[in-house]
Amino acid sequence: MKNFIMFIMLLMSVSAVAQQTEGVVTYERKTYWTKIYSRMTYLSQEQKDRIAQTWKNDEENKEKMKLTFNQDASLYTYVNEMGSTDDGRYTWRNQELLLYRNFAKEQKTDVVEMLGKTYVIDDSLHTPVWKIGNQIKDIAGYICMKAESEDPIKKQKITAWFAQDIPVSAGPERYNGLPGLILELNLNDGDVVIEATNVTFRKLTPDELKLPKLKGKKINDVAYDELIRQHIAESMTAHRNPYWAIRY
Repeated sequence: MKNFIMFIMLLMSVSAVAQQTEGVVTYERKTYWTKIYSRMTYLSQEQKDRIAQTWKNDEENKEKMKLTFNQDASLYTYVNEMGSTDDGRYTWRNQELLLYRNFAKEQKTDVVEMLGKTYVIDDSLHTPVWKIGNQIKDIAGYICMKAESEDPIKKQKITAWFAQDIPVSAGPERYNGLPGLILELNLNDGDVVIEATNVTFRKLTPDELKLPKLKGKKINDVAYDELIRQHIAESMTAHRNPYWAIRY
């Protein structure tokens, strides 16, 4: 009888772990344009102050995102195809964005609409170089640890907060590779903040982690990085904010 009870407890433990590695996270992605403009070296301080004054009541752009995940794969995209303001008065078509990670095969596919085209970026899965710290904080009810990295192309500081209680290597945007699900990303000290608002654990259907039929120009990471690098350089030289045409 004692062995039978221990067996049942073991099965319950295994089931609990399984439930913690499959489901959907919703995020709110906030972009702070005055902070981004404050980094534009072609602008004078007077111009930056004028932009900050103009945007002071409407500087926060919000997007609702979702990450579908299990231990083998993840898929990150918008919650809805159409974006809208909080009051629902204005709507718009979201640009194509579909970021797929196959951890089992160490492959990825990104579908990104930018610079007037849609690109399909196929490559092996590259993990950022993370430095894990000892700071912790609560996000969506989970204790998360801090990790830092850097985007070598955009020259941005990347801060991630991940939940070890959710032992999945996935995360929002193009970031992954930590010993727990990333529940918050902070890009460049608060220029963009992506924070989890809800985590739902459930059994996924086969279609939820299946890539749709893809259309777009196929490139790899090297070509993608060169596109981004060249666009930022040309935009700054021409005194244009590069992040109106690419994702920050």
